[in-house]
Parts: sequence; C-alpha cells; structure tokens
Amino acid sequence: MLTGSDPAPTGNAFADFVSRAHRAGRLVVQPRMGFSDPRVMRSALLAVRGAAATTAGTLTLDSYTRVGDHESARQALVTGTPLNGYPLVAHGRRTNRAVLTGVSDVDFPVQVRHGSAIPQRIMTALLRAGLDATEGGPVSYCLPYGRTPLRHSVRNWEESCAVLGQLREAGIEPHVETFGGCLMGQLCPPSLLVAVSLLEALFFKQHGLRTVSLSYAQQANPQQDREALRALRTLATRYLGDIDWHLVVYAYMGLFPRTGAGALLLLEEAAKLAVECGAARLIVKTVAESARIPSVAENVQALETANLAALGTSRLPEPAGPESGVLAEAGALVRGVLELDGDVGRALVEAFRLGRLDVPFCLHPDNARRTRSHLGADGRLSWADIGGLPIGDVTTARGGPAPGSAELLSALSFVRDEFDRAAAARSGKQWRTTTPIGRTT
Repeated sequence: MLTGSDPAPTGNAFADFVSRAHRAGRLVVQPRMGFSDPRVMRSALLAVRGAAATTAGTLTLDSYTRVGDHESARQALVTGTPLNGYPLVAHGRRTNRAVLTGVSDVDFPVQVRHGSAIPQRIMTALLRAGLDATEGGPVSYCLPYGRTPLRHSVRNWEESCAVLGQLREAGIEPHVETFGGCLMGQLCPPSLLVAVSLLEALFFKQHGLRTVSLSYAQQANPQQDREALRALRTLATRYLGDIDWHLVVYAYMGLFPRTGAGALLLLEEAAKLAVECGAARLIVKTVAESARIPSVAENVQALETANLAALGTSRLPEPAGPESGVLAEAGALVRGVLELDGDVGRALVEAFRLGRLDVPFCLHPDNARRTRSHLGADGRLSWADIGGLPIGDVTTARGGPAPGSAELLSALSFVRDEFDRAAAARSGKQWRTTTPIGRTT
C-alpha cells in the first residue's frame, strides 16, 4: 500500500504510476471522459496527457456497451451516430490499439471506466487493447444502475476477475478500483460508502487481485468526509493485508453548481479533501456538469484547477480525540457482512437479502429499502432509519424523520446551492438560481 516505506513495483502500470506520484507528493487527477469517435478520443487523451497536472487517462464507455448491447453500439458506429462514451468492445482491438499507441505508457496510464454489471466482454477488450486497469464492483455497478439481480452481478464479476487474471501470464498484475464509495452519488451516509468500498476490495482480493484502489465520493460536510476517509484507510489497513492499495476521491457526484465559479470552488474543495486525507488520486468534474457533457477543454480546465488546489494543500495530522462514529458504523457493517459467509460474494448477496446492507433511496429489487438518511443543516448525513443494518449498538446518528418530497429535493440541491452562494459571496455579486454555466450575476 502507499503508506509507510516505498513499496515495490506491483507490475501494474496504473498502480505504479500512482504510487510514484504519491511518494513524490503529487495528487493524480483524472477525468471521466469518453467519445465514440476514435480520433476524438485519441485527441482527448493527448490533451489530458498534456495538461499542467499529474494526470491519468480515462476511456469512459458508452451506455450500450455498459448494458452489453454491443450490436447497437456497432450500428451506431456504422451510421455515424454519436454515443455518450467510447464503445471499446464494438471498436475492436485494432482501433483500440490505434487510439492508445503513442499515448498510453508508464508515464500516462489509461483506465477503463464503464458502469457495467455484465463486464466480462469489456474486460476481454481492455486486455486486448493493452490496458491493465479498470473499476467497478459487484454491488456498486449493480444496484444503482439497473435491475440485474445481485447474485448475477456477483457471478459476472467473479468471471471478470478471472479474465483479468490472464494478464499474469504476461507478468502484469491487473488493477481494479472499487466504485463502492460512490453508491447513488449522494444522500448515502458515509459509513455505508466506506463499508461497501472495503467489502468490494475484499471481494477483489479473494478473487486473486493484488492491487486495488478504494473510492469515496465527496459529500456535503468536509469534516465528515475527512472522518470517512480516515475510516476507510483504517479498515483497508486492517483487512487488506499485504496487497497494494490506495484511496481515490471523487468530486461530488450529485447536482453540481450551476455557475462556473461555484463548480470550480467545489472542485477545489474536493482536491483539498483528497490531499488532506492522504488520497492518491482524484476523479474530477467540470464546470459543465449541470448542463451537458463536458468538452475536452473543460476537462483539462478541471484537471488543472484541481492540481493547483492540491499544490496549495498539506496532509492533515490524525485527530487526537474521538470522532462522530463513521469508523464504528462502517466496521460494524463490514463485520455484519463477513460473518454471513466465508465467500465475500455470497456474503454480499445474503447481506442485502437480510437488509444488513441497504442503500437509501435505491429502488433495485434486491435492496430492502428500509433505511432512510437525513441531511442536517450543516450538510452532515446521518441515519433517520437504520432498518436491518447491524449498527444499532454503535450508531449515535438518528437524524430525525426521513425527508418528504420537498425536503428530498432541497437535500439533493444542498451542495449545488451552497457552492453557488459561496462563489457569489466571494465575488461580491448576488447569486441567482438562473445563472448560466460559466457566468455569475
């Protein structure tokens, strides 16, 4: 892992690049960016590589590929219909290699990001493209995104780990980043994000992966976020043993500020959070997030903004006193799952069946839907109803009634409005909700 003495190289280009940067005191910043046209995709990767920041590249895949509809993706390529991402499987090995040759190397690794609960063919395609890093997980790429039964997603991810294991024949160790710390993007108490991120990392470890990263999505209260990242680090140290790992922070995944100044301010806070808590990598968002798919230039702007914020930030010392209980809750959730079965995948399926894991506001059929969260006036997320979660003996967070429709809408827009107001106050201008992207009023 990245804490402690200098680790030996893992044999994975992506993980080793992040490790070198982290030891040198640099935060790796990375976009979520994908274009269906291979020439545009190559140009975008080169722009990211040339940004004034320590960057890693991304191939973010399209919706057809995500759900396994590769024929529709191929038809879109034939007709010239733009897709909302890069169709890795439909393009095939020759095109993928042409996109990456002379772009991806040890100084600029590229990761495949996809969002799929049926990722086997994606894994095969990324291996054929010469890549060694991806992300996702059997829970985090199942529950929020569709109706694939969780037991099927677990099986699919078991098979995908076996596909990735083929890299070892060439002396390469595959790297997978858990998406568990990003469940639903918002209104999910941090203890559940931490627990699922750790459990997915344990799933990957059980299936032979020796280098992983653990995600956490920025929420609405910086102090609670810092506590959550410390909890994630503590549990990773406790459970992952001798495998290589690092932490990755996602810039806020809910409704983004509608002003350019508000969006950049929120991104700066995400970069500071990552550095303060010793995370090695940040997934950025852009000024265009509230309105449309960002351009290449807007992605580069986000990367460079985050890099500047990171350069002006230092790691925070560990707190001396007790905290609000994120670690205690997350630890109880992890223990409550692992005691169900020695196989992590089966334990995850059973935990959701029993409601020991239960994601607020998630409508997937395998989710018990008995938990509710509450957003406080200070942005702290707590439990309004813990349902069957095994945290009754440790939680101090019973935040009040679950939100009604008006309260829910207000909670969903909390971060967006707070940062638009803060940016307006910084500039001395009045904030209005009608302000378009890139302007303040």
